[in-house]
Amino acid sequence: MAPARILHLSDLHMGKREEPELGPALAGLVAELAPELVVASGDLTHRGRRDQHERAHAFLAALGPPVLAVPGNHDIPYSFPSRFTSPWAEFERLWGTAEPVYSSPALHVVGLNSVRPWRHQSGGLSTDALDRAAARLREAPEGALRVAVLHHHLLGAPWRTRKKPVARRDEVLARLAAAGAQLVLGGHTHQAEVGERRDFLATAVADPAVIAATAPGLGRPRPHRDGEARGLHVHETDGRSVTVNTYFWNGRGWRPTAARSFSLG
Repeated sequence: MAPARILHLSDLHMGKREEPELGPALAGLVAELAPELVVASGDLTHRGRRDQHERAHAFLAALGPPVLAVPGNHDIPYSFPSRFTSPWAEFERLWGTAEPVYSSPALHVVGLNSVRPWRHQSGGLSTDALDRAAARLREAPEGALRVAVLHHHLLGAPWRTRKKPVARRDEVLARLAAAGAQLVLGGHTHQAEVGERRDFLATAVADPAVIAATAPGLGRPRPHRDGEARGLHVHETDGRSVTVNTYFWNGRGWRPTAARSFSLG
């Protein structure tokens, strides 16, 4: 089969310190790589405001390929009572759902909503949410790469200790793996991290591979913070393996910095 590509963005933080030159440069990279799908794994906006959601939606739609987006902790209202009474209203007005699915012969991608309105940073997934995601993953066409997407990371750079991974991380990964997920995408930390679960968990010999990838942030709303990379991931599969390509933004253009390949055997 011809390689299928996913361009994976996270943490745009639209509405805070936007760079006008980044959009055209990103459009050029998309034209060059021709991904089948763009995945945006949350924090599309900085404060969850209507105008920020609309700009983020227009920015992503203008790239050309289909977009699968899930919300992040910055994508819900910061004001009361709407934070609790209608947290997903603006997101769902533009994207339709906070638990999207994209399916093709090559890719089957399932979105999860890990945001908890009563928490500022941390995220989690209920048993019902995991049940829904597992059912949708099992609907994948034969041979398609099965991908799960959420905002909160399963892997993360250890020096970002305030950025907690998704709650019950081991259970979340185990449930997604049991449902057939082969690639799990997240963001939240503004730092890239990639690994296969056997890098950090002892599993049975017969257990299939599951790759977890945390994308660096596309936006950098707080430039005074050290250690927050700006970049994106491009995931490529030929049906036998997955290669995660990391690109960083140097202020003028996109530069590849790493390629990590994992067997799906």
